[in-house]
Amino acid sequence: MARIAFITGATSGIGQATATLFAQAGIDLILCGRRQDRLDALNQSFSNTVKVLTLCFDVRDREAINAQVSALPSEWKNIDILVNNAGNAHGLGTLADGDTDDWDQMLDGNVKGLLYVSKAIIPLMLENKQGHIVNISSIAGKETYVNGVVYCASKSAVETISQGMRLELTQKGIKITNIAPGAVETEFSMVRFKGDADRAGQVYQGFEPLQPEDIADAILYAVNAPKHVTIADLTILAGAQSAATTIHRS
Repeated sequence: MARIAFITGATSGIGQATATLFAQAGIDLILCGRRQDRLDALNQSFSNTVKVLTLCFDVRDREAINAQVSALPSEWKNIDILVNNAGNAHGLGTLADGDTDDWDQMLDGNVKGLLYVSKAIIPLMLENKQGHIVNISSIAGKETYVNGVVYCASKSAVETISQGMRLELTQKGIKITNIAPGAVETEFSMVRFKGDADRAGQVYQGFEPLQPEDIADAILYAVNAPKHVTIADLTILAGAQSAATTIHRS
């Protein structure tokens, strides 16, 4: 029987790349995102290879998450893998001049959203006495940088949540993997700079950044590890990157 993966933020970047590799590996997909048109396109792309179910919700909406997970058909409730990928970065600024709406977006999405989805899915894994949760953190969760304190705090929280999940769930047969990517070329910077394509493009100039597929490959590796092996924590940097904000550009 094929495994089932529940992926948040599946409509772009790391989430979409992970869905692609999982489909190639024969893993059935529950794809979650906020953009129904993109979910429909992914369903069409993958449905000839694996079974696909799409759920349209915002991870910040606790009621929508609970309603949609509760309404899953019985054949989709045997979730083997949860990839908590959905998240965002909004703006750059000091605490003194930061936009509090940006703070809410990051804390609600990166922290509370991950918790809401996990709380909905973990009982299903406990019932099955097995599962694997992959949380997408960031190098920013391990190193704080100027003008990104709230984003870094949100990703540091993901690191702590991953550790706590591992303490609580390992004995229940549920593996926890925390993956902390460095500079990945996705829609991340477009969101952070609120659609300013020129500014977003400058983030990736002068070096070869990671691609979403690089992180997806690591996720697939982690979930395919033997039962006696847990990839607990994995930091992945671009070849030219030595720290969160230290990138050697040509």
